[in-house]
Formats: sequence, structure tokens, C-alpha cells
Amino acid sequence: MRHSDFHTLMEDEFGAEYAAVLLRDLVLTELGDLTGAKALEQGIEPRDIWLAICKAQQVPESRWLGLNKKPKNEHAD
Repeated sequence: MRHSDFHTLMEDEFGAEYAAVLLRDLVLTELGDLTGAKALEQGIEPRDIWLAICKAQQVPESRWLGLNKKPKNEHAD
């Protein structure tokens, strides 16, 4: 996942202002007690950070791929 895609997912899910707060302040135990911002600085994959934030914020799994996106294994009827 590119950094731009990560930031788009964050802003779509949480809004620009709250996404910035989460990235700066939310400590992610799944990533060794780093914030998202520190994890990005340390080179951790944006996808891993995104999923850790989703889990910590209890984002429904159906939105982990982004708004209005479905997993590739789901078929539209």
C-alpha cells in the first residue's frame, strides 16, 4: 500500500482532522506501542498500520479495504 492510499483510507474513514489525531496520538499495541506516525517513520508497512488502527478503533472488517470496496473473493449478484 502506498502512503497516499493509506492517508486516503484514514481520511475516508475518520475525517481529515480526526485521522491526523489518531495517527499522532493513538498508541498501537499491535505495533510495539508505536503511534501510527512513529510506525511510518520507522518504515513499517502502511497496510499493517492501517489494519492495526482499524482493529484498535473497532472499524468493521467490511470497511478495512476502504469505503464501498469489497474483497476480491466476493461476487456481486
